[in-house]
Amino acid sequence: MKNEIKEYLAEAEIRIKGKEDITAEFVEDMLTRIKFYQHERLVHLIVTMTFALMTVISFFMLVTAYSLPALLLSLLFLGLVIPYIYHYYFLENSTQKLYRLYYEALRAYRDSKKQ
Repeated sequence: MKNEIKEYLAEAEIRIKGKEDITAEFVEDMLTRIKFYQHERLVHLIVTMTFALMTVISFFMLVTAYSLPALLLSLLFLGLVIPYIYHYYFLENSTQKLYRLYYEALRAYRDSKKQ
């Protein structure tokens, strides 16, 4: 998913900055992709928050009743929640960037229709 988003953002930026070939289909495709990426972002938010909650609970277990299994569980959750946060951060920023590109493409498309 990460590579797909990066490739699409690069392609869209080139197309919009050149103001070439901005059609209604391109603008609609951008809107469709935004919806897909929003869904992906929501799913990752839910997963990230779940793992963050489990991490906090496991740390609480570790503090209240120190044991080796509680320590291992805490380390496992911590090891998982950090990459989830990083990936969610990437999805959030990429989606925000796609919003800006969509508005630029829509503006360029409308300007081309006025001429």
